Order: sequence, then C-alpha cells, then structure tokens
Amino acid sequence: MKIGVPAEVKNNENRVGLTPDSVRALVDSGHQVFIQSDAGKAIGFSDDLYELSGATILQAPSDIYSSSELIIKVKEPIEQEFEFLREDLTLFTYLHLAGDPVSAKKILDTGVTGIAYETVTADDHSLPLLAPMSAIAGQLSILVGSYHLLKPNQGRGTLISNLDPRVVTVIGAGVAGREAIAKARVNGANVKVIDLSQSKLNELKIEFGNKDMEYVLSTPESIRKYAAESDLVIGSVYVVGKEAPKVLSKDVLADMTEGSVLVDISIDQGGCFETSKPTTHDNPTFVESGVLHYCVTNMPGAVPLTATNALNQATLPFILELANKGVKNALNENTHLMNGLNIQHGRIIHPAIKEALSRLA
Repeated sequence: MKIGVPAEVKNNENRVGLTPDSVRALVDSGHQVFIQSDAGKAIGFSDDLYELSGATILQAPSDIYSSSELIIKVKEPIEQEFEFLREDLTLFTYLHLAGDPVSAKKILDTGVTGIAYETVTADDHSLPLLAPMSAIAGQLSILVGSYHLLKPNQGRGTLISNLDPRVVTVIGAGVAGREAIAKARVNGANVKVIDLSQSKLNELKIEFGNKDMEYVLSTPESIRKYAAESDLVIGSVYVVGKEAPKVLSKDVLADMTEGSVLVDISIDQGGCFETSKPTTHDNPTFVESGVLHYCVTNMPGAVPLTATNALNQATLPFILELANKGVKNALNENTHLMNGLNIQHGRIIHPAIKEALSRLA
C-alpha cells in the first residue's frame, strides 16, 4: 500500500503521523511510505532519518496526497487541506467531527474515507488510540493551569503546592481526568473529583484514598459549589463521537474567584464549559468574567516528541492491519477498527457521529 504522511499545519503542531521506526515496520512489510519534507524536523526526525528507514521524501503536501492511498496524520484536516481529500483516499487521524460541524460538512463532501483515532475501540470498551493523548492532556492540564494561576499571567497568584493547599476540581474522571487527579495530588492540592458515575467515583476512592480528596456525584449544583471554591477547574468530559456536554454554565463564573483558571481538555469536542472557545498555543487564554480560560485544541502538541512516540505505539498495529489487509478487509475483519470508521463516500457511518451531526446526514 502507498502510505503518506503530510506535515501538520495546525498552529504549533509539531507532532507527526509516523516515526522513523514505524516507517521501517511498514516498509519491512512491503509498503511504500511517503513523508513530506521536514514533517518531523521539529522533533528531531530529519528527512535523512526517514530515508534511512525506507521512506521517500516528497516536498509538497499535494505530492503526498496524490501519491497515497492511505494518509496518516495526527490532527483533523483544516481548510487548506480539504482540496487534497478525495473519494479513493483513506484518512486515519483524529477527526473530532462533532466538535466542528462546519468543517465536518466540508470534509464529508470530499467523499474521503475517514477513520478516527478517537472512536477506535478495544475489547474492554476503552479507546486505545485516544488514551495516550488524553493521558498527556490530563497531565498538562495541571501544568498549564498552575502556570496561568501566576499573577503575571493574569491568575489569582496561587501555587498548587503543600505550602498553601489550594483546591483543584476535576470534572470528568476518564483517562485525562485520572491523570489530572494524580498530578494535582502529587503537587499537594485538595482535589475534588466530580463525575456522573458513582461506581467510577468508588473506584477512584479505592485508588486515591480520602486524604485531601472529595468524590462528588455530578449535578449542576455540585459543579457550581465546587467551582466557586476552586483555584483551578479541569474539564475532561468526553462522550464518544459526540459534542461534549456543557457542564459548567456561564452564570457559574460569577461565583468564582477572580483570577481562578478553567482548563477545558474537552475543547476538541466543542468544549465542556459554556464559555469555552478554541485557542492556540500562540494565544492560549482569554478572560471572561474575571476567570482565565485555557482552551488549546491540541494540548499534547506542546510535547510533540513524547506525544508522537506515545501515539505511534498505539496506532502502528492498526496501521499495519489497514496496510496489510487493505482498508475494506481490515474494517470488515476488525470490529474495533470498524468502530473508528466515521465517514465514507459522503456518508456519515458512525452512529454517534450521525446523531451529533444529524442535520448534515
């Protein structure tokens, strides 16, 4: 199979779809791999390194797309890439279609087959290709939240530490939420965990104990109460294939302390705070009603080498399956990969995506 890896074009996005080691594995299996020149340069993956791994270097994104049957990316295509998509092409990447209906319609109209990392499943019902980036985003949420609590950064002027214990509230205790909880605890925070599932809260209580921890069933009232007490609120709510529910309404901001920080990990899926709007690493925050919002849509892009290596460990087996069997056979033979199929031939395939984008179907 002819496999292409274009350079990512989203703001401050230095991750790359395939590492040189992954390229070698694909080439050794008999496939051709095309890498756009300098696609991995920012993280130390030079063109020479890719060529030594068996890849062919092409200069322009148009060359990559036109030469390939399967495109491996990290982030969803943006406007300048839509012209390269076509019906006989398969795209394997994070798509997050429900979070941006306007772009979803344009991608759908190209006829491309879109397999989304974030809806590929595993036997235990987990999301193995979403998990590594969620884990990274969860850890980063405490780092960026702490940084923006500094007074020079328009924050409240507090340090998440055991010197002056502060309150961190985590809404949504999936993979990202658990990582945020763990990192907040290490930093000495008083952590409030809010989730819809009592059984998940019970599991977390066993895992993390009761010291400086509270486990709270999610309701509008509980979210309002604990947000008002918090220096830092992490939103990590995720519903497979759907736009994130808005769990923190605009009026809650009036109860929060000026200079407190909201970090919306769910922003790729539209955001879980009513006041969230997408931001970039160049301009990551904005202030509304005195509360600082961090809503960067590609948080793991801040650690692109770590993120690329972690992502490839998860995606490579699926990429090999697509390449070795062909896309049609791989999808038909692997239910978990089929669950990743979001769009094909101008139709929305995934039930949750279809429901979320019902006006487009």
